[in-house]
Amino acid sequence: MDPFVAEVRIFGFNFPPKGWATCDGQLLPISQNTALFSLLGTYYGGDGRTNFGLPNLQGSAALHAGESSGSGLTQRFVGETGGSQTVTLIASELPSHTHVANAKTGGNTASPTGLNWGNPGGRPAPNFFANAIGSPQNMSPQALSLAGGSLPHNNLMPYVTLNFCIALQGVYPPRS
Repeated sequence: MDPFVAEVRIFGFNFPPKGWATCDGQLLPISQNTALFSLLGTYYGGDGRTNFGLPNLQGSAALHAGESSGSGLTQRFVGETGGSQTVTLIASELPSHTHVANAKTGGNTASPTGLNWGNPGGRPAPNFFANAIGSPQNMSPQALSLAGGSLPHNNLMPYVTLNFCIALQGVYPPRS
């Protein structure tokens, strides 16, 4: 079956088949690809006089153009790009939570299993843990270090690497 000109398909191999090009943002000459240019125009780049761009789907997920419904969603247009592969979270974006460490007087064991940190009360180290029975006391805020390092984190969904290709030749799609 012949593809439509400008049809994008996903292939599981690392090269474009004959009559196809990889969707990698490359510029093509209009003079050699007039049918494809008449469909794509300069949505994906190029100057529109001598060349035009193909979509660049490297490291991206394809998204349907049109109105999106739902809170915080907006209309998307053909050729629009967005998103990010990494994101640096700031403190205001983290869920509200606390870090509280409890301690109890009378540390009498070196093993922390099922116990709270304790104040050895003059006992020699390493007996720093106490039973959690009774009312535990909050430790000094300096007992816990700051969380996070302000570094970007990987923001990619689980993935399988495939190759997006666009048909350079084929049936010109009829407009309805």
